[in-house]
Amino acid sequence: MKQNSTLKKLSEILNISISTVSRALKDHPDISTETKRKVKELAQTLEYEPNSYAVQLRTNESNVLGILVPSINNFFYDSFIAAVEELARPLGYSVLTMQSGDDRNIEHENLRLFKKQRVTGLFVALTSGTTEADIESFLKLKELSIPVVFFDLVPEFAYCNKVCLDDEGAAKLSAEAIIKKEKKNVLAIFGHTNLSITKRRSETFKKVFTQLSPKTNVDFQFAISAQHAKEIVAEKINGKKRPDTIFCMGDLILIGTMDAVHATNLKLPEQLGIISISNGFIPTLFKPKITYVETSGYKLGKASFNRMLACLHNRESVEESFIESVLVEGGSL
Repeated sequence: MKQNSTLKKLSEILNISISTVSRALKDHPDISTETKRKVKELAQTLEYEPNSYAVQLRTNESNVLGILVPSINNFFYDSFIAAVEELARPLGYSVLTMQSGDDRNIEHENLRLFKKQRVTGLFVALTSGTTEADIESFLKLKELSIPVVFFDLVPEFAYCNKVCLDDEGAAKLSAEAIIKKEKKNVLAIFGHTNLSITKRRSETFKKVFTQLSPKTNVDFQFAISAQHAKEIVAEKINGKKRPDTIFCMGDLILIGTMDAVHATNLKLPEQLGIISISNGFIPTLFKPKITYVETSGYKLGKASFNRMLACLHNRESVEESFIESVLVEGGSL
């Protein structure tokens, strides 16, 4: 007898009112210690659990935090989710995660489901196709007292809570590492052109080379998937002017790049240098290990959760913050 054990049954067995049972379970000071003991012992015997949905209907809130990401099949977002769950559970929050598949229509449907579940707060990494109108739908959650913290893939201009990686710093460190090695012919592969993260990283990367090494040839390319990156790299390294270095904006691009490189006999770093911006796990899978600029999903998750707590305590709080990047030397550059 689990889910059908109700407050009514407890009250009938103990011959006390339902309101007394409810207050006893909540340790209300008006209820005697003996009554509390009897109610709790019987509740434990009957394996009674509060109806969380009924509580939600009564309070219009829940203890559920929502996370919306493009894909959970991604080590970066996996580590972000792990960090949020690690900090949330000791404080009594549970976590509901949904993925958009980088599809704005699915993203919109997931938003509807989060509202239906009455989440108490929502973390969002946007799709590459999310429009300004879509962002307004997220911002309207404020009317329901549901704070939203955008992370990683964030709205470019909206006044809202954002927790971002230091995209400009990561691009700067990557460019400076390449320049330090005196590379002359660089293939730089960035992500989807619609994403603010792509714009920030590509603009900073270009700026550093313009200022510090204007004679270096930098070929800017943009890939929407690992397969696309593989095709770009295969074409370039088999062309007349083979790059001496490849820069990868993220892990998916790195995976596609290394897939193409492994189809050749090129030796790293003697014949081809590789550097990537990464969460840190993928670069360790190759030999030699890939030199990368760390952009930690775990650190981003912790910072985002702390921002969410601030929002929950102060519903008017709005802030944009950044996680510092770090260069990690491998043997590939």
